[in-house]
Amino acid sequence: MTEVLEIAKKSLFKKGFLDMDIDPTLDLVEEINKLKKVKNAIILAHYYQESEIQDVADYIGDSLGLSQKAESTDAEMIVFAGVHFMAETAKMLNPHKKVVLPDLNAGCSLADSCPAPIFKKFKEKYPDHVVVSYINCTAELKTLTDICCTSSNAEVIINSIPSDKGIIFAPDKNLGAYLIKKTGREMILWDGACMVHEIFSREKITKLKHRNPEAKFIAHPECEEHILEMADFIGSTSQMLKFTQEDESCTFIVGTEAGIIHQMELASPDKTFIPAPPENNCACNECPHMRLNSLEKLYLSMKYELPEILLDDWIVEKGRKCIDAMLDISAKAGFKA
Repeated sequence: MTEVLEIAKKSLFKKGFLDMDIDPTLDLVEEINKLKKVKNAIILAHYYQESEIQDVADYIGDSLGLSQKAESTDAEMIVFAGVHFMAETAKMLNPHKKVVLPDLNAGCSLADSCPAPIFKKFKEKYPDHVVVSYINCTAELKTLTDICCTSSNAEVIINSIPSDKGIIFAPDKNLGAYLIKKTGREMILWDGACMVHEIFSREKITKLKHRNPEAKFIAHPECEEHILEMADFIGSTSQMLKFTQEDESCTFIVGTEAGIIHQMELASPDKTFIPAPPENNCACNECPHMRLNSLEKLYLSMKYELPEILLDDWIVEKGRKCIDAMLDISAKAGFKA
């Protein structure tokens, strides 16, 4: 009977259905902290996670910082509170460690926009080009990539490539277009985009700026060009966070997923942060994939060590080369998240 229950649990976790009954009197934060010690586990959380998950995490960061932390951890189990490609990256960097994701359905619209088999045919048209892929892509796409990059270090990565080499940039066309302007390099762009950063409303942001003339508008480079043109500052989530801490302004309109505002408020409690509104009727822009994770699912994934991220050996071997190349170039350039 016990074996049957274990098989049933694994089946549920594999499908991403973590709605098991939890004792409502349980202090989840306390239990999660206990499990961290018992299982020698580390919780890595992206800035776009729910605030309660960020508060219980051992490390909070953007894609570059999370990659670096995943590579350096001594923990036996990595619990990745983020989306699937992030957990895959952690597994590539730690193939002998257990990596779990609270909800296996936490995917990424940007990663999904670039299927590896189709990209492989696209790449074959440009055999002499260097492939640079934004880290927000699948493990399989990384096997077709020469160098990964994040929004933090993308400019450094592009500038490291010899000027006589052609470049294919995937999968984010908006980040790619921004990098073309920043670096002056011509690049072949894959036609992909992030659903969160593609629906900001120029009209609503303009009205917000008019109502808050003292506010500075800060935006992520995954945003469309007409949104970036309005920005007082453009940067990755970690760069945006740092800017709000160091800039003298007291009010900021934040053009990225609203989860980052929690860290901004913690770092600068005397300042005001307004989420940039999307074109729909919502007041702020949240990633539905990131928000699939919850404190309850985090607890269950740690308790049962499921759902586990498993990758074929060839994907780990081929895929991590582009991540290693990124980390190496970043380190040599003295670049930090």
